[in-house]
Amino acid sequence: MATVPVSQLTEVRVREPHRIGRMWAERSRRAVVGPDGRLLVVAADHPARGALGVRSDTMAMASRIDLLERLVVAVSRPGVDGVLGTPDILDDLLLMGALEGKLAIGSMNRGGLQGASFELDDRFTAYRARDIAAHGLDGGKMLTRICLDDPGTAATLEASAVAVSDLAGLGLMAMVEPFLSTRREGRVVNLLDPDSTIRSIAIASGLGAPSAHTWLKLPVVEDLARVMAATTLPTLLLGGDPQGDPDDVYASWSRALELPPVRGLVVGRTLLFPPDGDVAAAVDIAAELVHGTLP
Repeated sequence: MATVPVSQLTEVRVREPHRIGRMWAERSRRAVVGPDGRLLVVAADHPARGALGVRSDTMAMASRIDLLERLVVAVSRPGVDGVLGTPDILDDLLLMGALEGKLAIGSMNRGGLQGASFELDDRFTAYRARDIAAHGLDGGKMLTRICLDDPGTAATLEASAVAVSDLAGLGLMAMVEPFLSTRREGRVVNLLDPDSTIRSIAIASGLGAPSAHTWLKLPVVEDLARVMAATTLPTLLLGGDPQGDPDDVYASWSRALELPPVRGLVVGRTLLFPPDGDVAAAVDIAAELVHGTLP
């Protein structure tokens, strides 16, 4: 399959937009999990929610070319199972040949824009379940923030439940990312204490039916063993916005990956924008943590 260099992506979109659909149809796919039952997925759906910052740089992900080049490096490393992204990013990576034999997880609801008055209204504005199935993607992910003081949470829960059911009906992974959230000084804040995380797990686990294809995407929090005891659903841990010493972050992942429900990591900015700039090295560390020593 002919691939497209990053410098020619716009030209292909102008002159051959049909090529994207053809390449999705021809893409080589893989089983969701391999023999070890574990996954390392690179997340790249932040920009569609207006979240472009990494550490103190509020516009770190402003350059799409730079982001795509970092993603191609990350996805090419041994032990990386796939990418989580919005249609614009996944279509570009597809054209570049980066998704062959990899998982492609579609990010579904990006309507809760960072900093907006309606941020907790996490509407489904990207992939729908039928789009994911039609294009041969491997699953869908939904952010499900639960604010007990915001009536809009009810609509978010209902939409997430519908998405879980639709994906399950198509035999596709439904990746639910729940948080108990609140507003503090006008900003949406996710509550990352153990009890709040446990409550979010209990609520998210009951969304949609059947639950046969539901996975959870959860933060690394304190008392994680007790938190993970709240579910039997396969769980991937998120990396979040990288803060602090990278060695401390890797150590926390290593401990968390030993807990039985945890089956891997979904990490974006921590791997794509490491402090030393070495994307490949950061990804290799995460891959070894998830899959063990790689050839």
